[in-house]
Amino acid sequence: MEWVKIIHILCVMGWMTSIFAVPRALIYWKRDFAKTGEFGPLGDLTRRLYRFSAGLMVIALITGIWLGTQWAFDTWVWVKLALVGLLVIHYMMTGGMVIRAKRGEFRESDFYLRMFNEISVVGVIAILWVVVVKPF
Repeated sequence: MEWVKIIHILCVMGWMTSIFAVPRALIYWKRDFAKTGEFGPLGDLTRRLYRFSAGLMVIALITGIWLGTQWAFDTWVWVKLALVGLLVIHYMMTGGMVIRAKRGEFRESDFYLRMFNEISVVGVIAILWVVVVKPF
């Protein structure tokens, strides 16, 4: 079980990097695209980071569910899974923005992307609180 925890934490760390970095990278990609009108290396890097972390997300989810079975799916595990589900939705919304950006469509303002980025921070804090405190 300890190895599964290590893999889970490692994959969560990688996924969180993308959750925090991709919305911010979209701001810079949008600015670069406005100047050059081209996809550019920043767009390529953003897209690759998103795709790579999708695999980490899947592994984190699988190992997290396995760990949940080891803790008999206590109430705190269900709360954590619900919060993680919200982060997955956030991540999918980010993926939609990345897909549109690849087509040269940047609908979201810089302000929106910054606020969107901060929402994930609040979500991660809530998850960490549930995992550490186990209030339920």
